[in-house]
Amino acid sequence: MTALELTPIWDKVFPESDKVEHGKIIFHNRYGIELAADVYKPKGATGKLPAIAVSGPFGAVKEQSSGLYAQTLAERGFLTIAFDPSFTGESGGSPRYMASPDINTEDFMASVDYLMNRDDVDPERVGILGICGWGGMAVSAASCDPRIKATVASTMYNMSRVNANGYFDADDSAEKRNEARAAMAARRTAEYASRDYARAGGVVDPLPDDAPQFVRGYHAYYKTPRGYHARSLNSNDGWTAIGCESFVNFPTNVYADEIENAVMIVHGDKAHSFYFGKDTYDQLAHGVNPANKELVVVEGANHTDLYDQVDIIPWDTIVDFYQKYLA
Repeated sequence: MTALELTPIWDKVFPESDKVEHGKIIFHNRYGIELAADVYKPKGATGKLPAIAVSGPFGAVKEQSSGLYAQTLAERGFLTIAFDPSFTGESGGSPRYMASPDINTEDFMASVDYLMNRDDVDPERVGILGICGWGGMAVSAASCDPRIKATVASTMYNMSRVNANGYFDADDSAEKRNEARAAMAARRTAEYASRDYARAGGVVDPLPDDAPQFVRGYHAYYKTPRGYHARSLNSNDGWTAIGCESFVNFPTNVYADEIENAVMIVHGDKAHSFYFGKDTYDQLAHGVNPANKELVVVEGANHTDLYDQVDIIPWDTIVDFYQKYLA
């Protein structure tokens, strides 16, 4: 492991709260990758607190949506961390800007390792929250790790499904997947020789006239002062061109129906990604313990509304869920 250099200044896209204490920490996962995180603690809190680890959206950094969620939950009485996944942001891992269904699930479980070993955290009251693609990762981690007592997936993507099948499963065929595999394999050969790992490009900019609503939503968040951040992949050059290759062959939520602990899916009914949340909830609701599984539908909300629109995100519902299952 190598020492990380963390930015000492407040460089979030949201204002700092005077109701919480903020600091920066480093923890490591079981692959030896050091992960950078912001810690948010209710000001003046004493004793052992319930704790929540937050990450996402997919291709974002902790200075964006995950930090907003973490800070807001800290205002409501939880000790929280917002962390950068492996290979991104201020966290370690090389080569940069890669994603992995295995390593990124491990990132969430490593955040639980860290929280359970803090003196000011009650190890029996630890939860996680994932946004966008990290909502799917949160469900993946919950299916692996029974220490996670409560999981929230907000405006979630299933990254394995979208990479293997395309949006709305439009490319769900062996022919389409083999075309994608061949293209990525050719790129790997060329890039190994050149040692130049091309980036896939972040959110499209400028917007084409025929851009669909969800692309416009991404642009409005990642490419404007509302959410732009210099370390964010989506705000800049994106993942490496083969960064999500492994998701095609490795599904992440196969055993979601076996999660015994509590899970809440939060999704806007106008989001292009809504089918990911609905289908995941259906799997949970037909699993081993449907009584503690919830689907919260935010009427009129699109995908990126739940990134940062504080008057739309159902904070009270989320907090009530955590208070119930992290009691």
